[in-house]
Amino acid sequence: MRYTLFLVIIFLSLSCTSRSQTRRDSINNNSLDTLSASKSCIPADTLRLLFVGDLMQHQGQINAARTAKGYDYTTCFEYVKEEIGTADLAIANLEVTLGGKPYKGYPAFSAPDEFLTAIHNAGFNVLVTANNHSLDRGKPGLERTIRLIDSLSIPHAGTYINPEEREKKYPLILEKKGFRIALLNYTYGTNGIYVTPPNIVNYIDTAIIAKDIETSKVMKPDAIIACMHWGIEYQSLPDKEQKFLADWLIQKGVNHVIGSHPHVVQPIEVREDSVTNDKHLVVYSLGNYISNMSARHTDGGLMVKMELVKDSITRLNKCEYSLVWTARPTQSGKKNHQLLPVNLPTDSIPVNARNSLKIFVNDTRSLFSKHNRGIKEFFEILGDNRFLFIDRSCFVNIDYISQINGYSLKLTDGRVLPISRRSLQSVKQTLVERWGLGKN
Repeated sequence: MRYTLFLVIIFLSLSCTSRSQTRRDSINNNSLDTLSASKSCIPADTLRLLFVGDLMQHQGQINAARTAKGYDYTTCFEYVKEEIGTADLAIANLEVTLGGKPYKGYPAFSAPDEFLTAIHNAGFNVLVTANNHSLDRGKPGLERTIRLIDSLSIPHAGTYINPEEREKKYPLILEKKGFRIALLNYTYGTNGIYVTPPNIVNYIDTAIIAKDIETSKVMKPDAIIACMHWGIEYQSLPDKEQKFLADWLIQKGVNHVIGSHPHVVQPIEVREDSVTNDKHLVVYSLGNYISNMSARHTDGGLMVKMELVKDSITRLNKCEYSLVWTARPTQSGKKNHQLLPVNLPTDSIPVNARNSLKIFVNDTRSLFSKHNRGIKEFFEILGDNRFLFIDRSCFVNIDYISQINGYSLKLTDGRVLPISRRSLQSVKQTLVERWGLGKN
């Protein structure tokens, strides 16, 4: 528990009417040992999506993961796995090929197969593959990567073995909880390596993209999301082409635009259409998710979360982001690279890593304070009183709590979580006040 800050993050806080009365009427025990709420404030038709940036494998990562029997990446995602698991769809950019041996890092990536397994086991259930490293191992590497992803039944978009496969599988339609999401994916290029027919890489070509958008509309999705591999590496602000394409995509009917490639984070915007009141999420760059990069700004990235709700229409209900940082073995003292949520308790972060993490956090928050529009960091939202710490490293949204019983909480989705002895009384008192019981 102490190491899992995001053990349970119901990250989208909602309002509902007559909450106090609902809670008051639903209490089934007069004792403070057991309190219950029978009704959830979560809309029935809700879809939670999570986007992260570049999943990379530099030579330092490959070397660190090597074991006597192969490669082991299980510890890389242990601190973020629970947060990934809160999403219905967790989408990541696979910025390597799985081209087989010899395994190599930059400049021509070929990651061990075990890396893909670890990504899947961490909870990522959708991958985008159109990026500048898609052809690092040529035709064999592209095809082997696709086949391995398919072997794990992971939906993916961006690269294809032949036109027939693209025609059949693109746009990628993701169906979950009654929602249909059309996912598009394109890259600016492939490092000067030409695609070998019949293979296909989705390049940024407005004529082709416009046709794909129209095809998406025919499929009647609840939302169209475009994942764009674009921009200038190591630049913290989007360039003119990124801004133009974001505007153009939304004008053409794309609902949300998610960017990657620069290896550093770039600003986030939530745009509201003045006529329709529709909201559009634009993330210019998610930055690196996991890598061996150590230069300033490159050692961390974003987890961007969005919630779609559907009643008469589908709309963006809420979105926010959290920061993650990669601790290299030289910093952590661990064998492997590890993704760390930046708000882990200080005593959970090795001393050698704290300063570098702090620099990344301060740089990112300074950038976002000037340029972000309509979105907040997840932990800024904790300033409202809907969030309740049940342990020094675990918190939940009160709206998603259905019952407290002894030293445990039951959530509206059925999960049961332990409450620390230190937090028990404050948790009980808060729920009493919020649920309208007064004092017994």
